[in-house]
Amino acid sequence: MRIKIVFFCDVIFVVLLIIVFSVFCYYIRFQSCINMTKVVECVPNFSEGQNKEVVEALANAVMQTDGCRLLDVDPGPSTNRTVFTFVGSPEDVVEGALNMSRVAFSLIDMSSHKGEHPRMGALDVCPFVPVANVTMEECVECANNFGKRLAAELNVPVYLYGHAATNESRVKLPDIRTGEYEALPEKLQQDKWKPDYGPPAFIPSWGATATGARNFLIAFNVNVLGTKEQAHRIALNVRTQGRGKDQPGRLEHVQGIGWWLDEANLAQVSMNLTDQDVTPMHVAYEECLKDAKEMNLGICGSQVVGIIPRKAILAAADYYIQRDNLFILEESQKVRLAINRLGLSSVSQFNPKDRIIEYMIEDESESGPLTSLSLKSFVRSIGARTPTPGGGSASAAIGAMGAALCTMVGWMTFGNKKFMALDGTMRKLIPPLYETMNALIPLVDADADAFTAFMDAMKLPKKSEEDIKKREAALLSSTKSSIAVPMHTAITANKCWDPLKQLAVHGNVQCISDLQVGARALETAVWGAYYNVIINLPNMKEEEFKTKAKSDIDAALKQAQEGAAEVLKIIDDRVNAKDK
Repeated sequence: MRIKIVFFCDVIFVVLLIIVFSVFCYYIRFQSCINMTKVVECVPNFSEGQNKEVVEALANAVMQTDGCRLLDVDPGPSTNRTVFTFVGSPEDVVEGALNMSRVAFSLIDMSSHKGEHPRMGALDVCPFVPVANVTMEECVECANNFGKRLAAELNVPVYLYGHAATNESRVKLPDIRTGEYEALPEKLQQDKWKPDYGPPAFIPSWGATATGARNFLIAFNVNVLGTKEQAHRIALNVRTQGRGKDQPGRLEHVQGIGWWLDEANLAQVSMNLTDQDVTPMHVAYEECLKDAKEMNLGICGSQVVGIIPRKAILAAADYYIQRDNLFILEESQKVRLAINRLGLSSVSQFNPKDRIIEYMIEDESESGPLTSLSLKSFVRSIGARTPTPGGGSASAAIGAMGAALCTMVGWMTFGNKKFMALDGTMRKLIPPLYETMNALIPLVDADADAFTAFMDAMKLPKKSEEDIKKREAALLSSTKSSIAVPMHTAITANKCWDPLKQLAVHGNVQCISDLQVGARALETAVWGAYYNVIINLPNMKEEEFKTKAKSDIDAALKQAQEGAAEVLKIIDDRVNAKDK
């Protein structure tokens, strides 16, 4: 006898609560760790890539700096340059960069330096990049603090570039670096090139340093089975500057040159992608591929120098998924695809955990307090005498699990020989369910954060008129969040009904109970969101906002009830037809 799921709704709710919160333990741990910490990335480029002892000494300098975590060391023998990447708080990364500079000052002598990469100083460039909870203005402050202290302590010339630049002629690093180290004796005597910090004097052993603030820059090299000169011809075609004012290149926000990589026995089109949103890696790669084909040259993959953001590799994956009509949703598989299509492991192994900054920071947070809790302890902490996580978080979690169950049914249908004719249908139905599952996950934490913000606002002083105004503003903001988060939960969960109705018609019949549980879980999520909106509405003094919120959540609840009822009826009719 088939058991109707409705009789076990309460039991399912409790079971799902336990399972969901255990699954989300890592996510909550990561968010709570990252959200509390300001993280700046510092990427100093030192003009030494051949002397192992010097590179190690520089690495040790930052590793011994409190609050700094060294993520990557990328030496290049042919370029005679090493790119270091480390992260920390704004104050800590400045200290780390200064400690490295002191070592470089004693160990690097620019008067004898030779290498393929353009350079003008022992510490050639030292950018500061916002990663988490940090503004660009704070990174500009880092650059100024670093530049001022570096010049004062070592008595060397320092230029500000990027967002920290003091005038238009110094925004772009190549403009500051024009003529390189060899041009500095004459250049430093010109008023136009007076340093921002330090003396306008040529220091033979050091040269000059540029420091600034910028967004993520991707150092991306495409491997060419040809000569240095042929690689440079491709670079001239694609880089923004092109061959000059009258012959610009095809790509925006791209700096590029061709060079020979002796240790790999190949040439490279070496590019700096300064705005990945305008020119992402896959666009630069495909453009180089196009030119190489016209020149009858072979391209054998590419290389990323240093660290890249996750969205850069996912953008490449999405491009190749669309181009080749692939069906890939899992992030780890997308990353694998991008690595393969771009040939990122052609020169050295590209390990995502060591090269994608979000993964590296996530690894750092493995020692968070929640990760040490057993499932039993975690569930008991939910049942403890604390207001969070509460019903809003539970609703988002239940909704995510409901969407996950529905996604699972889609996967159990897709790629199954028995349902091969439905592969095209599943390609359309799975993505919105999968996206809803992922979209609901952060709302687990967001609801708890909103409640905490409201309680903090309640505790604010109200002794003076100014205190009262600040408290009222904080209460208004936190109350709106306390309503907006569950409202978002309801709206997000309701995105599942249309694909879920079709899945109920076409999905693997052996997974019918999973669809029933998924539908009920999604409906429960909206019910929970409804209750959390309603309980917060009395705290809202803006009548127009309150009226609209009540209308919206009523409509969302009606949509969920009707959607669940329709899905369950489709399933009942399908099962009954089968029984006959």
